[in-house]
Amino acid sequence: MSGGEQQKPARSAEHARLAESSADAKGDWKLIGPYLAARAWGTVREDYSADGDAWRYFPFDDACSRAYRWSEDGLAGLCDRGQNLCFALSFWNGRDPLLKERIFGLSGPEGNHGEDAKEYWWYLDATPTASWLRWRYHYPQAEFPYERLREENARRSRDDPEYELLETGIFEGDRYWQITADYAKASPDDVLILISARNAGPEPAELHILPTLWFRNRWSWEDGVAKPVIRDASSGTTAVATAEDDELGAWKLVAGPDPTGGPPTLLFCDNDTNVPKLFGGAASTPYPKDGVNDHVVNGAATVNPDRRGTKMACWYRVTVGAGETVELRLRLAREAPGRIINLGDAFTQTQADRKREADEYYAALRPEGTSDDEAMVMRQAFAGMTWSLQFYHYDVPRWLRGDTVPPPEARKSGRNSGWRHLNNHHIIAMPDKWEYPWYASWDLAFHCVVLAHTDPAMAKGQLLLLSREWYMHPNGQLPAYEWNFDDVNPPVQAWAALAVFRIDGATDFDFLERVFHKLLINFTWWVNREDARGENIFEGGFLGLDNIGPFNRSEMLQGEVLEQSDGTAWMAKFCLNMLEIALLLANRDPVYEDVAIKFFEHFALIAIAMENLWDEQDGFFYDRLRRPDGSALTVRARSIVGLLPVFAAVGLDASLWQRLSQFRERARWYLEHEVRAKHHLYYLPSSGRPGLISLVEKSRFQRILARMLDENEFLSPYGLRSLSRHHQEHPLVLDFDGRSCRL
Repeated sequence: MSGGEQQKPARSAEHARLAESSADAKGDWKLIGPYLAARAWGTVREDYSADGDAWRYFPFDDACSRAYRWSEDGLAGLCDRGQNLCFALSFWNGRDPLLKERIFGLSGPEGNHGEDAKEYWWYLDATPTASWLRWRYHYPQAEFPYERLREENARRSRDDPEYELLETGIFEGDRYWQITADYAKASPDDVLILISARNAGPEPAELHILPTLWFRNRWSWEDGVAKPVIRDASSGTTAVATAEDDELGAWKLVAGPDPTGGPPTLLFCDNDTNVPKLFGGAASTPYPKDGVNDHVVNGAATVNPDRRGTKMACWYRVTVGAGETVELRLRLAREAPGRIINLGDAFTQTQADRKREADEYYAALRPEGTSDDEAMVMRQAFAGMTWSLQFYHYDVPRWLRGDTVPPPEARKSGRNSGWRHLNNHHIIAMPDKWEYPWYASWDLAFHCVVLAHTDPAMAKGQLLLLSREWYMHPNGQLPAYEWNFDDVNPPVQAWAALAVFRIDGATDFDFLERVFHKLLINFTWWVNREDARGENIFEGGFLGLDNIGPFNRSEMLQGEVLEQSDGTAWMAKFCLNMLEIALLLANRDPVYEDVAIKFFEHFALIAIAMENLWDEQDGFFYDRLRRPDGSALTVRARSIVGLLPVFAAVGLDASLWQRLSQFRERARWYLEHEVRAKHHLYYLPSSGRPGLISLVEKSRFQRILARMLDENEFLSPYGLRSLSRHHQEHPLVLDFDGRSCRL
């Protein structure tokens, strides 16, 4: 807890757990969480190719047999915050060619619209400490159509819709399993696992359920790391496996009996690559990563008869009648003196308690006047944010250097080679743990605003983390995403910091001050790097809200510079957000008045420069393409690019205006003496009334608003279009220097 925060009385048991975790108390309820990715194959971190083709270097088909270098994946996965020990679910319907250990989807090159998950799973519920989690998955009873999905999507063009699993007919007759996982914590290091499998089909069917425990492979890559071990410690009808690791200590997975009263079969192998199968080399272990898969699916002797390894699965085989459900109980806990691992009435009561406490927690968050349906939508949205938290590990200098086998020489000057300071090893909110299992700096800012409602400490920690020295570049740039950390995205972190600060009660000035100092560096990077001509018009990077435009703005043109309306608007917004923060801090420390003045005047310069992007005839803001000879071509793409300038506005508090005399007098003086300043953009506070600073003055705002609310332009039955309907009848054709682009 930072110094500016006040201890608040807990509104629910979950609020109390959050307070314990935020205070770094011994009761760290966030030690174990849903931090496992849904996909680790096809990521940049796992790519050691010469050409940087991450999708082809580590495809889905390799994931069953190949150990990951940087992170793990699985179904309904849990792990500790350092991802030493992992737990996830696996299934087999008796027909598939491999176990269902991870979500299947098409890689970027395979999908007709890029990467695309081809299965159905849901994050149904979660509390922010993961004291209660619920996950659901629908698993077909017929053989999963891997090749059919690949072939049909490959046949389709980008103009065709995607071919989805439902269209294959595999769910006809409701022949599928509805599988639910409920996780409830009895304590920070004791997780109760309830797996329910309902046969939705019309006939009895058999399902193999394999809850799996394994260690992330660190021993193959890192010097001095002792290889951990999982051993069989079973007795009676209860199967028990102990997992021992130098870093995490000793843990125990207790697996209860199946519906007939018999224990599951424990299968052991190692989380090491099957080298002979994939690469034709010598085996590093006789029981590699795919040992459990090959044993269950093919009956191969590929599991360790000594009943030990670094990967272990509890093999249940259940036959379930039509419409019936089976339940399995397991418990994962740290070994502790006197700890009793109970799978009976105490287990049932703990599950019920955590579910009830989750209900109480969300009832306390529910806004007045919301319907039950609205409250459920809110709850599942917040649950999705918790489930999207993921362990992210990427040590760029180590990745560039390689491990025992050095990567291709081209790697040293290739992707992310300018980010040798970056070393990430944290729990971070992902855009999506399958499609985008890597953080994106501007997406993360929006995630933090949502997280602030359920876990303000996490939200603030994420924003500060992104600006730490092992993330932010020494020159002040924030890392974009692992595919290209150099890419440029909208600077929304200051807006997010303000939003998080206010959602949390507007009392944590320590947080606001810390993030402000780092954002000063980032703002300076923007001004020095992206304002190429020193005219406060910003160029370069992907600064829009969608991939719209006559050409790819992230790629360099042939000597031209694209002066971006939306990029400049984002910088104006950044500037005003920094002004807001500076004024809030100046109210407590007058030192910040100087900085507030700086941002007030810098905004004025951006507003002056923005005049060149306004088209009086159309009443709209457009990008301009500036040629090397100084001439400019207006890019008349009527898109959301021209709407964004209306976002750049901020209110001025009248009482704050009166208290900060140095800022007040300088602002007045500046507007009187800067003849280029548009005075109608500034409504200064007076007579106790608040003021307003806006990038767009009233008459222009009205013209933009008229287009935005016109059904023949931007307004659609589903919200705002990214591209005006005007272009349906009037396509934009842009011809310049012998090139032609069309929108």
